Amino acid sequence: MKNSSELTLLAAAFVVAVAHAAQWHMQPIQIQTRWAASVDPAHVLPDYPRPQLVRQNWENLNGLWQYSITPKSAQIPTAFEGDILVPYPVESALSGVRRALKPDELLWYQRTFSARLSVGGERTLLHFGAVDFQATVYLNGRELGSHVGGYQSFAFDITDAVKGGNNTLLVKVFDPTDDGPNPHGKQTLNPGGISYTATSGIWQTVWLERVPATYIDSLEVTSDVDNNQLHLAVTLHGEQDGYIVEALVRAGNAVVAMQKLGKGVNVLPIRNPHLWSPEDPFLYDLQVRLLRGHRTVDEVQSYFGMRKVELRKDAAGFSRIFLNSRYTYNLGTLDQGFWPEGLYTAPTEAALEFDIDTLKSMGFNTIRKHIKVEPDRWYYHCDKVGMMVWQDMVPPANDSPEARAEFETEVRENLAQLHNHPSITTWIVFNEGWGAYDQQRIEHLVKQLDPSRLLNGHSGASLIANAGSEDGGTEETVGFAGESSDINDFHAYPDPALRVVNPKKAQVIGEYGGVGVAIDGHVWRPATQDWGYVKLSREELATKYEKMIGELKAFQARGLAGSIYTQPYDVETEVNGLMTYDREVIKIPVAEIKEMNRALVPDAISYVGQR
Repeated sequence: MKNSSELTLLAAAFVVAVAHAAQWHMQPIQIQTRWAASVDPAHVLPDYPRPQLVRQNWENLNGLWQYSITPKSAQIPTAFEGDILVPYPVESALSGVRRALKPDELLWYQRTFSARLSVGGERTLLHFGAVDFQATVYLNGRELGSHVGGYQSFAFDITDAVKGGNNTLLVKVFDPTDDGPNPHGKQTLNPGGISYTATSGIWQTVWLERVPATYIDSLEVTSDVDNNQLHLAVTLHGEQDGYIVEALVRAGNAVVAMQKLGKGVNVLPIRNPHLWSPEDPFLYDLQVRLLRGHRTVDEVQSYFGMRKVELRKDAAGFSRIFLNSRYTYNLGTLDQGFWPEGLYTAPTEAALEFDIDTLKSMGFNTIRKHIKVEPDRWYYHCDKVGMMVWQDMVPPANDSPEARAEFETEVRENLAQLHNHPSITTWIVFNEGWGAYDQQRIEHLVKQLDPSRLLNGHSGASLIANAGSEDGGTEETVGFAGESSDINDFHAYPDPALRVVNPKKAQVIGEYGGVGVAIDGHVWRPATQDWGYVKLSREELATKYEKMIGELKAFQARGLAGSIYTQPYDVETEVNGLMTYDREVIKIPVAEIKEMNRALVPDAISYVGQR
């Protein structure tokens, strides 16, 4: 419950927010999703940004900030150019700016917020979901620190810099996009072909949180299905003598486990575990409390799923992907995480959920998250609805020592940041040779850091051209995985193709499809600039897709364990999605796609209590 002074500060902040909102408008855009119109500058992405470590005492700092773009050599600006809607990238229409940030420029953000002074030793933390690429943060003229990396969350303890009443927060951003050592995925300063409009600056939620002097900093949960156990490690920040950590696990209203924890990894028994799967995505509730005597000092809410993913031989001797000791064909799509009006940032929570829900309704059980790391809430929704995720690492920018060092740093941070999500079943290290190096060493590093998941060491490494197909040309890429990889992955466009390179590994087609279907009124650029490996009508796409599913079914009998269709929706000039970029037109009816997909992923039985 907030006191009267806090309510007064909040009321004043609300008045300011409303006044600024009246001046903001989304910049014109070629096409937009239905959710863009519902973006409210006073309530931008209001959901709690970290579902696996939830506290009640927090404040969302999304909304209208001031911005300025200056030469890279410039000092802190004394005046700003206008308003920008955080957390939409400066290049996006929803930011209200829609302006490219050049490698020789800096992007500055500023806003004020109201606060009260800390009492009883409590601390105030300032969180950033992600800022692309290098951020330096100042509060009331004091530099708090810097963070490097465009996809990872970070925080600063601002207790000693914050003051009662109004505070001025300033963020300096440098982002060379594709002209520096930073992993940037398919972002580019000059979009076209297989590259898209860049994202710079703040692109995930910014928020404040109040914590006690000693608080729960992080949780690491790993399910051990074979032994009916949960492995739980809790990291505290601050003085730890005299404190006790207690964990409580619930399945619905039933208490499953309650235990005091020691340092390091603790083992909690989970008897007769209700297993997580795409057909039955059951999640346990986890409550962790920090006690001093009989008093609760800190408390966080979390969740976890009990599931096991592994490589096994089937009865025919083929290496397959097994989920909870059952062979599970991984049928997925290549999701790149772009939005016409928000670029890397979904306009609303409903928009973010729509993509996942629609693919689930189509009968897919897997999403390959392609060279992008999403906000926690994206993975949270995959956890809830039962969508397995193959998570790509964002590749090195180039072969310089600086780029490789940054790549390895971000790989480690990605593994730690995403570890607790049961939906993530597979890590992908490299894609089609982009920036690949020291493959066996990097594979071994990932497998050592997280042995609980499958490793796809290289998705489609070398290119083979075949110009003799009935569709006017086929491109195939064959991935050569290292010894630590569980999966051998090759790409084939447009039709799937099977090449068994190493029978000790699961054979998957990490990309296929790419069939272009342009829908008038729902394209990014004129039809002459649209791209797909082949171009068909909507009716022809349905016939083509059904033929491809038949080919995959035949390959499955020869050892194929998974496949990823390119792609769920169009992206900028690419019109090879099952949906248009604005998500308004689904090119094959959902029920029709689902019926086709049933050939590979039939309606499965519940996995409850089975292994």
